[in-house]
Amino acid sequence: MRTSLAPGIRLITSFSRDSWYRGFTLFLTFLFYTSYHLSRKPISIVKSELHRNCSEVIRPPNFSSPNNETWCDWPPFDQTNYQTLFGALDNSFLVTYAIGMFISGIFGERLPLRYYLSTGMLLSGFFTALFGFGFYWKIHSIWFYVFAQAMNGLVQTTGWPAVVACVGNWFGKGKRGLIMGIWNSHTSVGNILGSLIAGVFVSTAWGLSFIVPGIIIAIMGVVCFFFLVEKPEDVNCSLPQHHDLPEQEPLLRSSSNEEIFGSPAHNQVNGVRSVQVANEEPEAISFLAALRIPGVVEFSLCLLFAKLVSYTFLYWLPLYIANVAHFDAKGAGDMSTLFDVGGILGGILAGVISDYTGGRATTCCVMLVVAAPMLFLYNHIGQNGLGTTIGMLMFCGSLVNGPYALITTAVSADLGTHECLRGNAKALSTVTAIIDGTGSIGAALGPLLAGLISPTGWNNVFYMLITADILACLFLSRLVYKEVRGWCGYYTRQRGTDVDVRDSKKSDRWTKWMCLTNPSRPRVRVIHRNGANGDCDSAGVLLKRSTTPFKKNKCT
Repeated sequence: MRTSLAPGIRLITSFSRDSWYRGFTLFLTFLFYTSYHLSRKPISIVKSELHRNCSEVIRPPNFSSPNNETWCDWPPFDQTNYQTLFGALDNSFLVTYAIGMFISGIFGERLPLRYYLSTGMLLSGFFTALFGFGFYWKIHSIWFYVFAQAMNGLVQTTGWPAVVACVGNWFGKGKRGLIMGIWNSHTSVGNILGSLIAGVFVSTAWGLSFIVPGIIIAIMGVVCFFFLVEKPEDVNCSLPQHHDLPEQEPLLRSSSNEEIFGSPAHNQVNGVRSVQVANEEPEAISFLAALRIPGVVEFSLCLLFAKLVSYTFLYWLPLYIANVAHFDAKGAGDMSTLFDVGGILGGILAGVISDYTGGRATTCCVMLVVAAPMLFLYNHIGQNGLGTTIGMLMFCGSLVNGPYALITTAVSADLGTHECLRGNAKALSTVTAIIDGTGSIGAALGPLLAGLISPTGWNNVFYMLITADILACLFLSRLVYKEVRGWCGYYTRQRGTDVDVRDSKKSDRWTKWMCLTNPSRPRVRVIHRNGANGDCDSAGVLLKRSTTPFKKNKCT
């Protein structure tokens, strides 16, 4: 008698070969970028150990020091300008990260992602560990630590454009917000693990707080080299569908019938667009062409201020908790992980809502609007009891990191596979680098401003963060307006599209097809084979036919 398959085997065989490869790629890239963030977090934990309130620390026996207030600090952070020095460490990383990000996307489009990502992770592991070796080598020069941070920031730019491009190659537009919302939790998971690992060693040998994460990301680089599959076609898997032809979301509709750059599949001859099949490999998109993709500039500027808020919390929250709530270094680091737990929930929630509504910009804007008063409340009542602290940290984390996560993942992938690119997939890294690179400018400014403002009081730091949230909303106002009009059934009047079907034997079918597949254009000029022409309305219905001679390049 033949027995049935075991339940576990039935579960395994229920998934297709494509599904297994997609899941495997998603899991690998999750681990890779978790290790990137894991190696960034230790500096925020170690800050409170490099400069402490030594009057509350028990002095070891037979230890003499002329200064009773700084004897336990690590020079050069034992000076009164220690906050400025901490700001220099943060910005040496973030400035080089912001500059390198714009260049990294260009390289990511032209180099094999597997080699590019593996090399970046190995170098990042080296420079992360190098900072920790300063503890064992007894180095007290600020320039050594600034150099280690700056080089680490530069090599870490290899990560984000590469992993987003890889995931974008494997996953289409359907449920992209949900999938990438869950996947983007690697940012918060990396921050949490980085905090916990650094917290284990911070009070005994803070050098290990950097060396251990450095080893972890280097190991992940080796795993990347041996196992990463960049594209579905490399293993004969089916290609994903990046956008639907019949209908696009209001945000992603092109504001012009012009192509971003010439594509073999769609050419215009004498102002008339014709459709043909292309066999040539598309070229990588240029930096300026990527800026012309509708929505790239707005989301980039929004992310600048959203990331300013997020990274200020990333680098200064443990120190804020230690100073205001009077936690020790390990306790403050552990408590700060609740902000990242909220970030995980916020990223998933933003992805689900934006998938359901089709409004990426509106979802971000609403969360940013709510975040502003919540930051004010956290500063004033966030330390009134442990329960209040936990709740406010998680709630603020979800509102701050939700839009940041959505823009850097689903929105970047949407824009990198925009309809105006006509199927050219070689734009993901460049678009992602532009958006995240602009955001990284804010990430550099946030900790710098926090270091300059914090001596005047933490209230002023929070006022700065609230202002940044409001500015982020303003940059999305145009896109939000377009999305709301789209939901209400109104569409922006756009230039007509000329479609030459005179050579088609089935001209009537072509006419109807072109009307139905161009709903985002209120009127589409169609040239009939007999010389007549007609207009399509917003619902895709051919309104009229005319024998009037066709006038080229006329905006309808």
